[in-house]
Amino acid sequence: MPTAAGLLFAVALAVMLIGAINYNLGLGHALVFLLVGIGLVAMIHTFGNLFALQMTPGRAEPVFAGDPARFSLQINNRGRRSRRAVELAFAGQATVIVDVPPVEQVSVLVPCATQHRGLLEPGRITLATRYPLGLFRAWSYPFPVWSCLVYPKPIHLPLPPSSVSGLVEQHRGDVGQDDFAGLRQRQDSDPTRHIAWKAVARRAEEQPLLVKQFAGGGTEELWLRWSLTTAADDEDRLSILAGWVLAAERQHARYGLELPTLRLSPARGPAHRAACLRALALFGRTA
Repeated sequence: MPTAAGLLFAVALAVMLIGAINYNLGLGHALVFLLVGIGLVAMIHTFGNLFALQMTPGRAEPVFAGDPARFSLQINNRGRRSRRAVELAFAGQATVIVDVPPVEQVSVLVPCATQHRGLLEPGRITLATRYPLGLFRAWSYPFPVWSCLVYPKPIHLPLPPSSVSGLVEQHRGDVGQDDFAGLRQRQDSDPTRHIAWKAVARRAEEQPLLVKQFAGGGTEELWLRWSLTTAADDEDRLSILAGWVLAAERQHARYGLELPTLRLSPARGPAHRAACLRALALFGRTA
Protein backbone atom coordinates (compact mmCIF):
# COMPACT_ATOMS: atom_id res chain seq x y z
CA MET A 1 0.00 0.00 0.00
CA PRO A 2 1.23 3.55 -0.64
CA THR A 3 2.58 5.54 2.28
CA ALA A 4 1.83 9.21 2.89
CA ALA A 5 4.88 10.07 0.81
CA GLY A 6 3.60 7.73 -1.91
CA LEU A 7 0.22 9.46 -2.02
CA LEU A 8 1.88 12.86 -2.23
CA PHE A 9 4.09 11.52 -5.01
CA ALA A 10 0.98 10.34 -6.92
CA VAL A 11 -0.73 13.72 -6.51
CA ALA A 12 2.37 15.49 -7.78
CA LEU A 13 2.47 13.21 -10.83
CA ALA A 14 -1.19 13.89 -11.54
CA VAL A 15 -0.63 17.66 -11.42
CA MET A 16 2.42 17.32 -13.70
CA LEU A 17 0.45 15.19 -16.16
CA ILE A 18 -2.41 17.75 -16.29
CA GLY A 19 0.08 20.52 -16.95
CA ALA A 20 1.82 18.50 -19.69
CA ILE A 21 -1.51 17.78 -21.40
CA ASN A 22 -2.68 21.37 -21.07
CA TYR A 23 0.45 22.84 -22.60
CA ASN A 24 1.14 19.88 -24.92
CA LEU A 25 4.64 19.30 -23.49
CA GLY A 26 6.31 16.17 -24.85
CA LEU A 27 9.13 16.32 -22.32
CA GLY A 28 6.57 16.78 -19.57
CA HIS A 29 4.83 13.57 -20.62
CA ALA A 30 8.16 11.76 -20.76
CA LEU A 31 9.10 12.93 -17.24
CA VAL A 32 5.75 11.88 -15.80
CA PHE A 33 5.89 8.43 -17.40
CA LEU A 34 9.49 8.01 -16.24
CA LEU A 35 8.56 8.82 -12.63
CA VAL A 36 5.54 6.49 -12.83
CA GLY A 37 7.82 3.68 -13.98
CA ILE A 38 10.23 4.37 -11.12
CA GLY A 39 7.32 4.24 -8.67
CA LEU A 40 6.11 0.89 -10.03
CA VAL A 41 9.62 -0.56 -9.85
CA ALA A 42 9.90 0.70 -6.25
CA MET A 43 6.62 -1.06 -5.39
CA ILE A 44 7.95 -4.37 -6.75
CA HIS A 45 11.22 -3.98 -4.83
CA THR A 46 9.32 -3.17 -1.63
CA PHE A 47 7.39 -6.41 -1.95
CA GLY A 48 10.55 -8.36 -2.80
CA ASN A 49 12.33 -7.01 0.26
CA LEU A 50 10.13 -9.23 2.45
CA PHE A 51 9.34 -12.08 0.10
CA ALA A 52 10.62 -15.53 1.19
CA LEU A 53 12.22 -14.37 4.44
CA GLN A 54 12.23 -17.13 7.06
CA MET A 55 11.72 -16.39 10.76
CA THR A 56 12.45 -18.63 13.73
CA PRO A 57 11.49 -17.53 17.28
CA GLY A 58 14.07 -17.97 20.02
CA ARG A 59 14.01 -17.97 23.80
CA ALA A 60 13.09 -14.91 25.85
CA GLU A 61 14.99 -14.51 29.12
CA PRO A 62 12.85 -13.81 32.22
CA VAL A 63 12.66 -10.20 33.36
CA PHE A 64 11.23 -8.26 36.28
CA ALA A 65 8.00 -6.32 35.90
CA GLY A 66 8.69 -2.87 34.51
CA ASP A 67 11.75 -3.98 32.54
CA PRO A 68 11.38 -4.57 28.79
CA ALA A 69 11.22 -8.19 27.69
CA ARG A 70 13.38 -8.97 24.67
CA PHE A 71 12.20 -11.71 22.33
CA SER A 72 14.88 -13.33 20.21
CA LEU A 73 14.12 -13.82 16.54
CA GLN A 74 16.25 -15.41 13.83
CA ILE A 75 15.74 -13.99 10.32
CA ASN A 76 17.12 -16.14 7.52
CA ASN A 77 17.67 -14.69 4.06
CA ARG A 78 18.32 -17.43 1.51
CA GLY A 79 18.15 -15.07 -1.45
CA ARG A 80 21.02 -13.42 -3.26
CA ARG A 81 19.85 -9.88 -2.51
CA SER A 82 20.27 -7.99 0.74
CA ARG A 83 17.07 -7.18 2.62
CA ARG A 84 17.33 -3.59 3.75
CA ALA A 85 15.51 -1.68 6.50
CA VAL A 86 13.32 -4.53 7.71
CA GLU A 87 11.11 -3.28 10.56
CA LEU A 88 9.95 -5.47 13.44
CA ALA A 89 7.66 -4.41 16.27
CA PHE A 90 4.90 -5.62 18.54
CA ALA A 91 1.65 -3.66 18.60
CA GLY A 92 2.27 -0.26 20.16
CA GLN A 93 5.91 -1.05 20.96
CA ALA A 94 9.27 0.27 19.80
CA THR A 95 10.37 -0.65 16.29
CA VAL A 96 13.62 -2.46 15.53
CA ILE A 97 15.16 -1.96 12.08
CA VAL A 98 17.62 -4.53 10.75
CA ASP A 99 19.46 -5.31 7.51
CA VAL A 100 19.82 -8.96 6.45
CA PRO A 101 22.78 -9.73 4.16
CA PRO A 102 22.33 -12.24 1.31
CA VAL A 103 22.49 -15.95 2.22
CA GLU A 104 22.91 -15.13 5.92
CA GLN A 105 21.00 -15.34 9.17
CA VAL A 106 20.59 -12.42 11.56
CA SER A 107 19.53 -12.55 15.19
CA VAL A 108 17.48 -9.64 16.49
CA LEU A 109 15.94 -8.84 19.89
CA VAL A 110 12.46 -7.32 19.68
CA PRO A 111 11.47 -5.38 22.84
CA CYS A 112 8.10 -5.59 24.53
CA ALA A 113 7.14 -3.54 27.58
CA THR A 114 6.07 -5.37 30.75
CA GLN A 115 3.78 -4.06 33.46
CA HIS A 116 2.58 -7.07 35.46
CA ARG A 117 4.08 -10.33 36.63
CA GLY A 118 3.13 -13.64 35.07
CA LEU A 119 3.55 -15.21 31.67
CA LEU A 120 3.76 -12.59 28.93
CA GLU A 121 2.51 -13.64 25.49
CA PRO A 122 3.16 -10.69 23.15
CA GLY A 123 1.00 -12.00 20.30
CA ARG A 124 1.66 -11.27 16.67
CA ILE A 125 4.60 -9.24 15.45
CA THR A 126 4.53 -6.75 12.59
CA LEU A 127 7.16 -7.34 9.91
CA ALA A 128 7.27 -4.39 7.51
CA THR A 129 9.46 -2.45 5.10
CA ARG A 130 9.40 0.81 3.13
CA TYR A 131 12.58 0.14 1.21
CA PRO A 132 13.80 1.42 -1.24
CA LEU A 133 12.09 4.82 -1.73
CA GLY A 134 9.54 4.94 1.09
CA LEU A 135 6.67 5.31 -1.38
CA PHE A 136 5.08 1.96 -0.50
CA ARG A 137 4.81 -0.16 2.62
CA ALA A 138 4.74 -3.95 2.55
CA TRP A 139 3.94 -5.84 5.75
CA SER A 140 3.14 -9.21 7.25
CA TYR A 141 1.83 -10.42 10.63
CA PRO A 142 3.78 -13.49 11.78
CA PHE A 143 2.42 -15.09 14.95
CA PRO A 144 5.29 -17.03 16.61
CA VAL A 145 4.44 -19.19 19.61
CA TRP A 146 6.59 -17.69 22.34
CA SER A 147 6.29 -16.27 25.84
CA CYS A 148 8.36 -14.62 28.53
CA LEU A 149 8.25 -15.11 32.29
CA VAL A 150 7.86 -11.82 34.15
CA TYR A 151 8.95 -11.80 37.80
CA PRO A 152 7.37 -9.46 40.36
CA LYS A 153 9.08 -6.09 40.62
CA PRO A 154 11.31 -6.48 43.70
CA ILE A 155 10.94 -4.27 46.74
CA HIS A 156 14.29 -4.14 48.50
CA LEU A 157 13.85 -4.42 52.26
CA PRO A 158 16.19 -5.86 54.91
CA LEU A 159 15.81 -9.58 55.47
CA PRO A 160 13.58 -10.19 58.49
CA PRO A 161 15.66 -11.37 61.49
CA SER A 162 12.79 -13.57 62.69
CA SER A 163 13.07 -15.68 59.54
CA VAL A 164 16.55 -16.91 60.40
CA SER A 165 16.44 -20.24 62.19
CA GLY A 166 19.01 -21.62 64.56
CA LEU A 167 21.80 -24.01 63.66
CA VAL A 168 20.39 -27.09 61.98
CA GLU A 169 21.68 -30.19 60.24
CA GLN A 170 25.32 -30.53 59.21
CA HIS A 171 26.25 -29.46 55.67
CA ARG A 172 29.92 -30.02 55.05
CA GLY A 173 31.37 -27.13 53.03
CA ASP A 174 28.44 -24.77 53.66
CA VAL A 175 28.55 -21.69 55.83
CA GLY A 176 28.90 -22.91 59.41
CA GLN A 177 30.61 -21.96 62.67
CA ASP A 178 33.71 -24.20 62.89
CA ASP A 179 36.52 -23.40 60.44
CA PHE A 180 37.37 -19.90 59.23
CA ALA A 181 36.88 -19.71 55.44
CA GLY A 182 37.39 -16.02 54.57
CA LEU A 183 35.84 -12.57 54.64
CA ARG A 184 32.96 -10.95 52.81
CA GLN A 185 31.14 -7.62 52.85
CA ARG A 186 28.67 -7.25 55.70
CA GLN A 187 24.93 -7.33 55.02
CA ASP A 188 22.20 -5.77 57.16
CA SER A 189 21.11 -9.15 58.55
CA ASP A 190 24.62 -10.28 59.65
CA PRO A 191 25.14 -10.38 63.43
CA THR A 192 27.69 -7.93 64.81
CA ARG A 193 29.64 -10.73 66.50
CA HIS A 194 30.84 -11.91 63.06
CA ILE A 195 32.45 -8.57 62.12
CA ALA A 196 36.21 -8.89 61.49
CA TRP A 197 37.25 -5.83 63.50
CA LYS A 198 40.99 -6.34 62.97
CA ALA A 199 40.66 -6.52 59.19
CA VAL A 200 38.40 -3.47 59.18
CA ALA A 201 40.83 -1.48 61.34
CA ARG A 202 43.70 -2.15 58.92
CA ARG A 203 41.75 -0.90 55.87
CA ALA A 204 39.00 1.25 57.35
CA GLU A 205 39.18 3.92 54.64
CA GLU A 206 39.20 1.52 51.67
CA GLN A 207 36.21 -0.75 52.19
CA PRO A 208 33.07 -1.19 54.33
CA LEU A 209 32.64 -3.58 57.23
CA LEU A 210 33.72 -7.19 56.65
CA VAL A 211 32.34 -10.31 58.34
CA LYS A 212 33.90 -13.70 58.85
CA GLN A 213 32.78 -16.79 56.94
CA PHE A 214 33.14 -20.26 58.37
CA ALA A 215 33.18 -23.70 56.74
CA GLY A 216 32.05 -26.99 58.23
CA GLY A 217 29.67 -27.49 61.10
CA GLY A 218 26.07 -26.39 61.10
CA THR A 219 24.41 -23.87 58.84
CA GLU A 220 21.73 -21.24 59.25
CA GLU A 221 18.69 -21.64 57.03
CA LEU A 222 16.77 -18.57 56.01
CA TRP A 223 13.03 -18.98 55.49
CA LEU A 224 11.22 -16.42 53.38
CA ARG A 225 7.62 -16.79 54.45
CA TRP A 226 4.46 -15.21 53.12
CA SER A 227 3.35 -14.57 56.70
CA LEU A 228 6.44 -12.43 57.39
CA THR A 229 5.46 -9.78 54.82
CA THR A 230 3.60 -6.80 56.21
CA ALA A 231 1.97 -5.45 53.03
CA ALA A 232 -1.80 -5.64 52.67
CA ASP A 233 -1.77 -6.16 48.90
CA ASP A 234 -0.80 -9.58 47.54
CA GLU A 235 1.25 -8.05 44.72
CA ASP A 236 3.27 -6.00 47.21
CA ARG A 237 3.86 -9.14 49.26
CA LEU A 238 5.18 -10.94 46.21
CA SER A 239 7.43 -7.99 45.43
CA ILE A 240 8.84 -8.03 48.96
CA LEU A 241 9.51 -11.76 48.70
CA ALA A 242 11.23 -11.22 45.34
CA GLY A 243 13.49 -8.61 46.95
CA TRP A 244 14.29 -11.03 49.78
CA VAL A 245 15.19 -13.77 47.31
CA LEU A 246 17.66 -11.46 45.56
CA ALA A 247 19.14 -10.29 48.88
CA ALA A 248 19.51 -13.85 50.19
CA GLU A 249 21.19 -14.93 46.96
CA ARG A 250 23.65 -12.04 47.19
CA GLN A 251 24.58 -13.19 50.68
CA HIS A 252 25.11 -16.78 49.48
CA ALA A 253 22.66 -17.95 52.14
CA ARG A 254 20.63 -21.16 52.14
CA TYR A 255 17.05 -19.98 51.90
CA GLY A 256 13.65 -21.51 51.44
CA LEU A 257 10.40 -20.02 50.18
CA GLU A 258 7.02 -20.59 51.78
CA LEU A 259 3.84 -19.47 50.03
CA PRO A 260 0.23 -20.30 50.92
CA THR A 261 0.16 -22.95 48.18
CA LEU A 262 3.84 -23.84 47.78
CA ARG A 263 6.92 -24.62 49.84
CA LEU A 264 10.45 -24.79 48.41
CA SER A 265 13.13 -26.37 50.59
CA PRO A 266 16.21 -24.31 51.49
CA ALA A 267 18.99 -24.24 48.90
CA ARG A 268 21.04 -21.69 47.03
CA GLY A 269 22.41 -21.01 43.56
CA PRO A 270 21.05 -19.76 40.23
CA ALA A 271 18.69 -22.72 39.77
CA HIS A 272 17.10 -22.25 43.19
CA ARG A 273 16.86 -18.48 42.64
CA ALA A 274 15.09 -19.05 39.31
CA ALA A 275 12.70 -21.59 40.89
CA CYS A 276 11.75 -19.17 43.68
CA LEU A 277 11.20 -16.24 41.33
CA ARG A 278 9.19 -18.43 38.97
CA ALA A 279 6.95 -19.50 41.85
CA LEU A 280 6.39 -15.85 42.75
CA ALA A 281 5.69 -14.89 39.13
CA LEU A 282 3.07 -17.62 38.67
CA PHE A 283 1.52 -17.40 42.12
CA GLY A 284 -2.25 -17.60 41.75
CA ARG A 285 -2.05 -17.89 37.96
CA THR A 286 -2.06 -20.73 35.47
CA ALA A 287 1.28 -21.30 33.71
